[in-house]
Amino acid sequence: MPEHHTSHQGAPPYAVAVTGLGLISAAGVGVPDCWSAVTQRTRPTGVRRPELLTGLPTDFMYLVDDDLSGALDVTERRLMERFAQLAVLAAREAVGDAGLDPAQWEGQRVAVVIGNANGALPLYDAQHATLLERGHLRVSPMLPALFNSNCAAASVCRDLGARGPSMAVTSTCASGADAIGLARQLLRAGMCDIAIAGGAESACSRMLMAGLCKTRALSTHRQDPAAACRPFDAARDGFVVGEGAGLLVLERSEHAAARGARIRARLVGYGSSNDAFAPVAAHPDGLGAEQALRSALAEAGVAASEVGHVNAHGTATVMNDQIEAAMLRRVLGEQPLVTSTKAMTGHTLGAAGGIESVFTVLALEHQLVPPTANLGSLDPDIPVDVVAKEARPARFDHAVKTSLGFGGHNAALVFARA
Repeated sequence: MPEHHTSHQGAPPYAVAVTGLGLISAAGVGVPDCWSAVTQRTRPTGVRRPELLTGLPTDFMYLVDDDLSGALDVTERRLMERFAQLAVLAAREAVGDAGLDPAQWEGQRVAVVIGNANGALPLYDAQHATLLERGHLRVSPMLPALFNSNCAAASVCRDLGARGPSMAVTSTCASGADAIGLARQLLRAGMCDIAIAGGAESACSRMLMAGLCKTRALSTHRQDPAAACRPFDAARDGFVVGEGAGLLVLERSEHAAARGARIRARLVGYGSSNDAFAPVAAHPDGLGAEQALRSALAEAGVAASEVGHVNAHGTATVMNDQIEAAMLRRVLGEQPLVTSTKAMTGHTLGAAGGIESVFTVLALEHQLVPPTANLGSLDPDIPVDVVAKEARPARFDHAVKTSLGFGGHNAALVFARA
């Protein structure tokens, strides 16, 4: 098992160590490819027009450019739906990055907490069609096991032999961030030594996309789909759905120190709240998101002036971008460099908080803030410093990840430089 060494002195008392990262998205397969894409490309390459979306007002989405057949054998693919497959691949990368060997760890002390918003909707769509066309005897007996949101967490546990707490977090688009926050709480409570946490989603579903079209939350920029997702841009008209998985290996600081682990960052604060307002729209005052962020900062013991970077939720919906940006300005002032990486990955729904937390850790590590792709003209009602055009080097010791979801779910994470 490889060893990585770093100093463990001076860690905040409630911090947990981030020792591994795993990522698969439309921007790339693996952390290096994804990071290169979000920091160096000015235009996404992963936007596709799946046949099953033909005829919808929004007939495009971000898809992982890999059929996964080379990474998972036939049996593994049959026992996992795509969102779980993505989670397993991200988990393998994260565990390897952490220098951990599942054959040697104490499996009962390893937790898996994975956020997901929609379960295996593509499977449900297909099986519903089978039921209508061919009758109930042709419905798969695997449907009950594979459809559920817990399939990603359960699949990662089986794949890696993790026998500690296993949880599926469902708080819509805040699911991935909430999963990371919950994993931190499990570590602090002493229920595990290691936690694999984040989000996974693959919702290439005609039914879901038709519903989202009806909400008018999706971009209809069909003439140039790669330019459709434009967070904070004056001409934005909605988000574009994506698929992917982003997972972090978190460890109790003492456990990481004992094995000489490399620390990529520390997770020092978490806050969560609900707007209690509407099924889809965020509350226009943004006070729920503000509550989550202020709670995370207070738990971390980090002053607003110490935050140098925010990876924002930044969906490219007109009102949500304005609400979030106004909230960030109220809480953090004008100094943090703000970005949204969704223009490169799409809005990955329940996976977004996990994927974007990986990018937040990498920004801290490299002292480099990715640009917001497709941002041509900043909306004048966005009162924060949004990084555009090219990545911006900066010096900062703390970074924030914010997530806002349908149903009023809000989550905020505070990371500190190792």
